[in-house]
Amino acid sequence: MVSLNLKILNANGEILAEESGEGSLELYYRGEYAPGDQIVLTTSEHNIHVFWQVDDAIGAAMCYLTKDMTYQVPFDEKKTVYSPKAFSGTRHHLFVRLAEDDEIHAYRNVALNPADQHRVEGCYPHASANVETRGECVFEAKNAIDGVFASHGHGGWPYTSWGINRDPNARMQVDFGRPVQIDHLKFTLRAHFPHDSYWTEGTVTFSDGSTEVLKFQKTDRRQAFDIQPRTVEWIAFDKLIKADDESPFPALTQIEVFGKDL
Repeated sequence: MVSLNLKILNANGEILAEESGEGSLELYYRGEYAPGDQIVLTTSEHNIHVFWQVDDAIGAAMCYLTKDMTYQVPFDEKKTVYSPKAFSGTRHHLFVRLAEDDEIHAYRNVALNPADQHRVEGCYPHASANVETRGECVFEAKNAIDGVFASHGHGGWPYTSWGINRDPNARMQVDFGRPVQIDHLKFTLRAHFPHDSYWTEGTVTFSDGSTEVLKFQKTDRRQAFDIQPRTVEWIAFDKLIKADDESPFPALTQIEVFGKDL
C-alpha cells in the first residue's frame, strides 16, 4: 500500500498540521492561512493516480502524480480565481486517497483538474499556454480545466478563462503526464457578448502528430466533437480564427477531453 503524507507549512517551514495514512488520509486544520503557507503532499511511490482536495470549497481532483507536490495557498490577486469561501476562515478540510482501478480506467474527462497550478508540473492534467492576458491569473490556461463553466462574464471567479491577449499565435496545451486514450472533445467558449468575440475555427494538435480542425458557433453552450480515437500524452489548441465582429476578445472557459487510462 502506498504511504501518504499531507502537511501544512508556514512561510518559515514550520508544520501547522500534518496527517499520514496508508492509501488514504484526511487532514483537518483549525487555523487561518497566512501568506507563504504551503500544502505539501508526499507519497512513498510516484506515477500514481490519487484524488486530492486542497480545500473544501474546491472540487476534489483526480490527479496523476509523478513526484511529491507543493501547493501554494493563494492570496491577493492569485485568490481571485477561486470562490471567496476557498482557503478562508479557520476550519479547513483536506483529503487524499489512492484512486481505485475502476476509477482510473473509467471513461471520463481526463483533462479535469481543479487543483492545477500555474507553471507547476508533476501533477496532471496540467494546462499551460504561450500567452495569458496581461499575465493575470484570471486568464491563465489552468482556468480552462478547473470544471467551472460560468461563461457570461470575464475576470474573477466564477468567470475565469484562458485569455489570449488578442494574440493570433496563442497556443495552449494540456499535458496528461502519461498515455491516455481519447475520442471526444468539448469546448465552452467564453460568451460575455457583446464584450466577447469568439473563434469560428481552431486546430487541435495531438502528441502523435495528428490534427483535427474544429468549427465553432457563437453560443454559450458546450460544443461537442467526436474525433478519431487515439492514444496521446498531450493535446494543444491553436491556429485560432476569430469571428469578424467588433470585439477583439475571444476566450476559452473550458476544454474537456473524454477518454480513459490504458
